[in-house]
Amino acid sequence: MPTALTHTMTIREDFEKREYSFMSPFACLSAKTRGRVHPEAPCPVRTAFQLDKFRIVYSNAFRRLKYKTQVFLSPLGDQYRTRMTHTLEVAQIATTIARAMRLNEDLTEAIALAHDLGHPPFGHGGEVILKEIYSETFSHHAQSLRVVDILENKGKGLNLTFEVRDGILKHSKGYGKVIPEDPDELPCTTEGRVVRIADIIAYLNHDLEDAVRSGVIRKDQVPDSCVRVLGKNHLERATTMIMDIIRMSAPSNGEFMLNMSDEVYGAMSELRQFLYENVYRAEPVHREFVKAKKILSELFSCFMADDALFKKECEHMGLGKANPPSESRERRVCDLIASMTDRFALALYHKIFFPEPIV
Repeated sequence: MPTALTHTMTIREDFEKREYSFMSPFACLSAKTRGRVHPEAPCPVRTAFQLDKFRIVYSNAFRRLKYKTQVFLSPLGDQYRTRMTHTLEVAQIATTIARAMRLNEDLTEAIALAHDLGHPPFGHGGEVILKEIYSETFSHHAQSLRVVDILENKGKGLNLTFEVRDGILKHSKGYGKVIPEDPDELPCTTEGRVVRIADIIAYLNHDLEDAVRSGVIRKDQVPDSCVRVLGKNHLERATTMIMDIIRMSAPSNGEFMLNMSDEVYGAMSELRQFLYENVYRAEPVHREFVKAKKILSELFSCFMADDALFKKECEHMGLGKANPPSESRERRVCDLIASMTDRFALALYHKIFFPEPIV
């Protein structure tokens, strides 16, 4: 039977105490968080990172992930990944690695669940579009941080911990190396660095699987070296990557260094390049990107010109109080566009620009 807690110790404090006994010296302990932007009383039951998970999962932005594109725009097939299923797969991979390394699973999962909250509709194509029509500085990771800091909870934000916010901002690697050499590019916690790698493990596997399913590529086009080293299916590839990083990572010069073998790292890099050339830049995908660009560009222009419509849609998306007039109109319109799901953007475009038949 579990022993009763003392009258002076809460459930949260008991759990925080137990973390000291089983977590790695390189883990970020819940009791050691750097805190929140706006100080608040701790929860008597949940640790700081457990509370962050709760806030993220119950946010509007998290719910909208289920109708946002991963690679294939507004997919109708039930088997294709969405931004939501991608997020859940990243969380599973990241917490598997974190558990094996005795890191803080709650912190790891919180970062993974929130890392793509600011992703625009129409996948990475949507991000490229907003770079063109709003600002070249736009990025989905910075937008994700803006979502949790400002846009959610009617402009109050979610007030997440420093470690989760840091992991969100630095989760993306773009076209750079899987494991960058510049420490400034990395999250401050080992847990955040695990999510960064779990993100690429997830999308390499599921984007390849979806591309084959859609007919964009064939299985026999995948480089033989990738199949030989990583495996011939999703399960084998994911297992190879996860086991390799667990096996090869170790303490070095006072910190825990995530690493991979040259063979697996090379195969991952080759597979990534193959996907960029044959999937993300493939003609069928690019053709839909051109359509998406037209939709988002015209919606952006429309919201810039029509104040009443802009305010109406901000209220509809729950951004009324989160989108203060003190910020530029371009910034506020970008927030609205980035918050939309694929299907919402398509439906709104149809409503605004398609003629209504007279009955």
